[in-house]
Amino acid sequence: METTTFTHPLIEIMDSTLRDGEQTSGVSFLPHEKLMIARMLMNDINVDRLEVASAKVSEGEKDAVKLICKYAEKVGMLNKVEVLGFVDGKQSIDWIDSCGCHNINLLAKGSLKHCTEQLHKTPDEHLDDIMRSLDYAEKKGMGVNIYLEDWSSGMHDSPDYIYRLMEQLVKTNIKRFMLPDTLGITNPLQVIEFFRKMRKRFPDVHFDFHAHNDYDLAVSNSLAAVLCGAKGIHVTVNGLGERCGNAPLASVQVILKDQFLARTNIKEDKLNDISRLVEEYSGIAIAPNQPIVGDNVFTQVAGVHADGDNKNLLYCNALVPERFGRRREYALGKNSGKANVALNLQKLGLELTAEQMAKVSKRITELGERKEIVTQDDLPYIVNDVLKHTTPEEKVKLISYMVTSTYGLKPIASIKVEIRGKQYAAESTGDGQYDAFVKALRKIYKTYLDRTFPILANYAVTIPPGGRTDALVQTVITWRNGDKMIRTRGLDADQTEAAIKATLRMLNIFEEQS
Repeated sequence: METTTFTHPLIEIMDSTLRDGEQTSGVSFLPHEKLMIARMLMNDINVDRLEVASAKVSEGEKDAVKLICKYAEKVGMLNKVEVLGFVDGKQSIDWIDSCGCHNINLLAKGSLKHCTEQLHKTPDEHLDDIMRSLDYAEKKGMGVNIYLEDWSSGMHDSPDYIYRLMEQLVKTNIKRFMLPDTLGITNPLQVIEFFRKMRKRFPDVHFDFHAHNDYDLAVSNSLAAVLCGAKGIHVTVNGLGERCGNAPLASVQVILKDQFLARTNIKEDKLNDISRLVEEYSGIAIAPNQPIVGDNVFTQVAGVHADGDNKNLLYCNALVPERFGRRREYALGKNSGKANVALNLQKLGLELTAEQMAKVSKRITELGERKEIVTQDDLPYIVNDVLKHTTPEEKVKLISYMVTSTYGLKPIASIKVEIRGKQYAAESTGDGQYDAFVKALRKIYKTYLDRTFPILANYAVTIPPGGRTDALVQTVITWRNGDKMIRTRGLDADQTEAAIKATLRMLNIFEEQS
C-alpha cells in the first residue's frame, strides 16, 4: 500500500525589532546596539529576514544600517537585511543603496482611505508612483517587498481598491506582499476570512502577515494567517512596537512549532538571551509572566505542583525550560509546601530529617507571609538558621514588641519578654529602632533582675549571596561579656526583626552560661 508523507510548511520569520520595535515609546537604539542585536538575531536566532530601519530617519540611523550591512556582507548574510522605504521617487531607494543594503520593503497604501486622505491621491496616481519606485529599484538591482499599509482596514472598507492594486502589482518583480494589521483591529476569524479572499484571487503570491497587538491578538492573528497560507510572519523581540506592540518572537515561534507543527529556522535555545539583550538596550522590562522569557514562567509555586513534578513530571508540558536555555525552579514561599523545599534541598545536595524538614518549611512559610519569594540560594542560610539555633528550652522568650519611628523624634520601643518563666515589660527611646529595643531590654534586666547583659561589640547586616534584597537579611552581632565574646546571627525579611532574633539568641546563651 502506497503511503503519503506530509511535509509541514516552512514559515519565514522576519524580525522587525530594529525598525517597528524601535517605534516603542522611549526606545532608541544606538548604532552599536543595533549591530549587537542584529548579530544575535542573524547568527544565534537564525531569523530568515531582518528589518533594521526606516529610510531617511537620521544620520545615526544611516550609520547603524551601514554597520549592520557591512557585518552581514562579511558573514554572507546581506540577503537577510531589509530596510523600510517610502514611495517617494528615488529618495528612499538611494538612501538604502548608499547604506549597502540590497532589499527595500516599500510602504504603499493598502486602504483607499489612506490613499486619498493621507496622500491626497487617486488610486491610479498612487499606483503610478509605486511603479516608478519599482522601476528605479530594479535599475539599482534592489530586491523589493511591498507593505500594503492599513491592509486590514482596507479589507473592511475598500477591498476592491486592494484587489485593483494587487492585479497590477503581481505583474511586477515584487518578491513578497506584506499585509499589515496596522491598527491592530482584526480578530483571528477576520484574518482567516481576509487571507482566504486574498489567496483565492492571488494563489501564487508570497504573502506575509504583520500583526499589531492592540486587542492582545497579535499572536492569534499571526497563527490564523499561517493557517490560511501566509508564508511569512513578522515579529519583534519581546513584542516591542508602537502602541501595544507587535507579535513577540518567542511566542510565535513556540506556538507555530508546538500547536501547528509548522517548521521555522529559529534556534530556540537563544530566545531567552536575545530577549534579555533587547530588554537591556531598550530599557523596557520583560513582564515576569511573559511566556517563554518571563522570570516566573518556569517557576512552580504551589507545593502540589512540585510534588507532581517529583512524580514523573506531572505538571510539565512541552515548554521545558532547557529548550530555551533556562531551568525549572521551585519557588519557596507561603504556598510552596514541603515538596518545593524537598526539591530545592535535593538540588543543593542537602538531606534533612522529617522533623527538620517541617521546621524549615514552617520558617519559609512565615517568611513568605510577609515577602515575595525566597530563592534556592537563600535556603542553606535558612536551614542553618533554623537548625543551629534550635534549643530544647528557651530561657528568654519575646512575648511581644512594638517599635515606632517618627520624623523628628527618637524611635520608641515597647517590649514584653519572658525570662525564666516570668514576664516583664518596659519602654525606652533610642537612636534607632534596634537601639531602642536593646535599651528597653537592658531596663528590664536592670530594674527587675538587677543584672546587666553583654555589651554590643559589632553589628553587621548582609544579604545572603545570591539572595534577593526583598527576601532575606542576615544580621550578625558580636557581644562582649567580660573577656568572652558571643556571636549570634538572625535571619529575617526585616532587618530589625533579624537583629532582635540575634539578640534573643545571645540572651539565651548568656542565661545558659550564667
